[in-house]
Amino acid sequence: MSFPISSLPASHCDLLRIRGLRYHVRRWGDARLPMLFLGHGWLDVSATFAPLIAPLLDRWQVLAPDWRGFGHTQWPQDGYWFADYLADLHALLAHYSADAPVVLAGHSMGAQIMSVYAGLHPQRARALIVLDGLYMPDSPAETAPDKLRRWMQRWPGETRDRVYPSFEVLARRVRAKHSQLSSEQALFIARCWAAADGYGQIRLLADPKHHLPSAVPYRAAESLAVWRHITAPTLFIDGADSPFRKMLSPEQALERRACFQQRHEISIEGAGHMLHFDAPLPTARAMADFLSDLP
Repeated sequence: MSFPISSLPASHCDLLRIRGLRYHVRRWGDARLPMLFLGHGWLDVSATFAPLIAPLLDRWQVLAPDWRGFGHTQWPQDGYWFADYLADLHALLAHYSADAPVVLAGHSMGAQIMSVYAGLHPQRARALIVLDGLYMPDSPAETAPDKLRRWMQRWPGETRDRVYPSFEVLARRVRAKHSQLSSEQALFIARCWAAADGYGQIRLLADPKHHLPSAVPYRAAESLAVWRHITAPTLFIDGADSPFRKMLSPEQALERRACFQQRHEISIEGAGHMLHFDAPLPTARAMADFLSDLP
């Protein structure tokens, strides 16, 4: 499904000091409207959400941070730990909406961040939207020794920035993985994901240390325990063709979603994991319809 590049809504950007890092937050819409915080996925950036923003702007202002180590937010020197994303979000909400609850929405990794935060601080979440997320498979405890060894062997390993000779070359790489995109759309994504480095090359706006192994196995039981504290109405929007749905058995998927006390589910036909690439308008309309029922 296509999205018109020429009519994407304009955003403006804030630069904040959050927990010692320069944080970049993209904002769309009227600052007097209630807030919807939108969290991107792994190796993505806030700017690629632009195609699904317009249908939300009648009732909401949308704020989307670049998580630490992505986009235009600073890269920490000591690596990446999931709890830091939660603490960053907590600080961002304290800055933008210290008292009023907000809508939390997230894609993929962003969905994990937003959902866990909604369980830790249920009073802060007016509603929760999960965009093709919460599919991370459980890691048995027996995997912990190998993960720790690999992390110790590789960290801090040598990493190299991913560079390309031009945005057009990167756009062709994008289109090779996302063939549903037009050349113009792939170039838009490339310009969101990368920036000119001043030396005649294009560099991805993602810290290459994200590719180093993690020291911590994913323990689904811990997420389940947190999700059971969520009280906000929750909408799951799944890509019907998303390969991530195959990472869990139907029983595992049902166990996770059963944690959410007020849940609604919708599947977008013809869309894969990247809902905001594949089907931005149907995804945005589903979000807007769900949120229209909120007081």
